[in-house]
Amino acid sequence: MSAVPGEMKTVRNGEAEVAYGVLGPSGEDAPTLCLIASTGRGPEDFAHLAEALAAGGLRVVLPWPRGAGESRGPLEGITFHDLAADAAAALEAEAGAGGAVIVGHAYGCWIARTVAQDRPDLVDGIILLAAGGGKWPDDLSRAIEVAMDPEMPEADRLAALQRGFFAEGHDPRPWLEGWHAELVVAQRAARAATERDSWWPSGRAPILDIVGLQDPFRAPEARDFYLREFAPRVELIAVDGASHAMPDEKPDEVAAHMLHWVEGLLPGT
Repeated sequence: MSAVPGEMKTVRNGEAEVAYGVLGPSGEDAPTLCLIASTGRGPEDFAHLAEALAAGGLRVVLPWPRGAGESRGPLEGITFHDLAADAAAALEAEAGAGGAVIVGHAYGCWIARTVAQDRPDLVDGIILLAAGGGKWPDDLSRAIEVAMDPEMPEADRLAALQRGFFAEGHDPRPWLEGWHAELVVAQRAARAATERDSWWPSGRAPILDIVGLQDPFRAPEARDFYLREFAPRVELIAVDGASHAMPDEKPDEVAAHMLHWVEGLLPGT
């Protein structure tokens, strides 16, 4: 598991203290991206992607969700809006005049969309990485349970990771680490406690939807799910040879798509 690159900082959001890494240009004119990790995981999964984005001229913010890394805060009685406010605090602390884009991976897409809904003043664009298509087979939720359980046989965990997260030819072994079981419980409870209408519209910012063609959480018939929901705000890009762990599987290709889109979104930067 790669370490989170960049300078380590903290910011407060009410009772929560949010730890995050930040890398890339420090000038006021650089666009700032905040990357929100997937279910039960932290920003370590973004290490290579973040470095590619920073090399392309973007300022990249990598917060740990509360309950992971050095981030602290209540995990009971919370909703998407609490988790979104944590990410928004980190983004706002680093964003300058160059514009701000919120980025989610998998579960993190829901939180990114909530940030966009709650803070339209802060968010100029939304990027969805491996967002689910609304519905997926029940065995994929079970695959998450198996993959994160250190008490399960390693062979079963690797098979679950291959089923749910990695395309053929990509090694799932690094993802045996990096899971936070208590965080998964809190995140699932937060989803159940959040009124759908309070976040689903996702603000008003343009959306880039990047999906892996081998992602089982996004079946072919659901490939245009967000186009149907939010057109004409959405641009859809498909990445071949990538599954649900797409940002970790194909960081350079994903970064190239993100850089191109941000350049078009914020042409003055």
